[in-house]
Amino acid sequence: MKLNKYMFREYDIRGVYGKDIDPEISYLIGRAFGTKLSLLGKNTTIVGYDNRKSSPIIEENVVRGIRECGINVVRLGLVTTPMYYYSWDLLDIHSGMMITASHNPKDDNGFKFSYNGIHNAFGKSTLELYDIIVNNDFVPIKEFGNVKDVNIKDDYIKMITSSINLGDRKIKVVYDCGNGTTSIIADDIFNIFKDKLDLVPLFNDSDSDFPNHHPDPAVEENLTKLKEKVLEVGADVGVAYDGDGDRVGVIDNNGNMVDIDKYMIIIWRDLVNRDVTKKTFYDIKCGLCLKDELDKLGIENEYYRTGNSYTKLKSYEGNYPFSGELSGHVFFRDKFNGYDDGIYASLRLIEILTNTYKSVEELLLGINKYYTTPEIKVGVSDDIKFNIIDKIREYCEKNNYNIITIDGVKVFFDDGSALVRASNTGPNITMRFEARSEERLEIIKDEFINLVNKYVED
Repeated sequence: MKLNKYMFREYDIRGVYGKDIDPEISYLIGRAFGTKLSLLGKNTTIVGYDNRKSSPIIEENVVRGIRECGINVVRLGLVTTPMYYYSWDLLDIHSGMMITASHNPKDDNGFKFSYNGIHNAFGKSTLELYDIIVNNDFVPIKEFGNVKDVNIKDDYIKMITSSINLGDRKIKVVYDCGNGTTSIIADDIFNIFKDKLDLVPLFNDSDSDFPNHHPDPAVEENLTKLKEKVLEVGADVGVAYDGDGDRVGVIDNNGNMVDIDKYMIIIWRDLVNRDVTKKTFYDIKCGLCLKDELDKLGIENEYYRTGNSYTKLKSYEGNYPFSGELSGHVFFRDKFNGYDDGIYASLRLIEILTNTYKSVEELLLGINKYYTTPEIKVGVSDDIKFNIIDKIREYCEKNNYNIITIDGVKVFFDDGSALVRASNTGPNITMRFEARSEERLEIIKDEFINLVNKYVED
């Protein structure tokens, strides 16, 4: 099987099992990763995998490749990505590889990896593995590293629940695992609070075919059954997780999707009264409602680029008490370890709800109203998508638009915004638009969709 260079993306490696990834390529990626670890002077690393069908065979060959470089491997087995992140600190081993394709289709798989136990590798670091493989620059095969199986489940459950302080109000919660990897742990976590919460699990059996819906809570269509269940049982809130468990989605008491920039408003309205540093950042996809509210709360704030690896690093370096991305990656550092954990993020919202008699809808009263589109994707091949973004930037500069270009092009108008950026996880250009009125939203949307389509055709 030929090694596909386009698998090596901005902050992870992803491809289709059987087309881009097979046991031999998994072994080569493991050996390239082990080579880098050896060159960095590391002798031990962690490996975990999600619940996709191809994950165990990939993991087996990744581990073989790493061990041939003389690196010891601690195998976590089947875990969520947040469990894998937690293991860095628990085991005091600050490097690792997680085999997962997150929310991608069921036949996909991939690799997230870290050399420092703080954030995943990104940028040139992912392409380094490609270069090692194609140039056969592996360290010589040494005496095999040792392998050790470790179960961190009980430690993780204790850690994730210990900082949650539920109030006296008993609320009804529907939690949707989407048959993803959170299915192996969510029941155990929520049952810790079974005396204080009325719990309704949904699709909480691990099934790599994802038979009920695609495990991506950032896409409203995937939350249809969760909405229905919230309304059916009269729940106070519904929460959902992606395939590997590092992202969260939210449904309010009326069955409406709560965008994560609005979830962040709820969190900050609670945090602002606590002893935390009043500063934060959020990714470029977030809407103006979040910036408006943070400004009103007196919280120093800024836009930043999209991408889990980038945002995790920025969160760590700036020690922000709370920050996040519209996709559902959020980072708590006030009384948590700072990595993105979908279940923990949902517990923080549940904690707020149990300490007030307000509904989710009421917790969002008073924010500025914008009409927004969901994220719009246009399929564009990886080799031209960044050229199209350059053309969008040139167009905006020619028209003297107010823009920032930290990640694609975000255009600010007096009454709205437009975002056009190249996806780092697939062959797409992604767009999101907002405006003060529905009529103005259509005007902004048409301008940039037509522009992108024109450049794609050209």
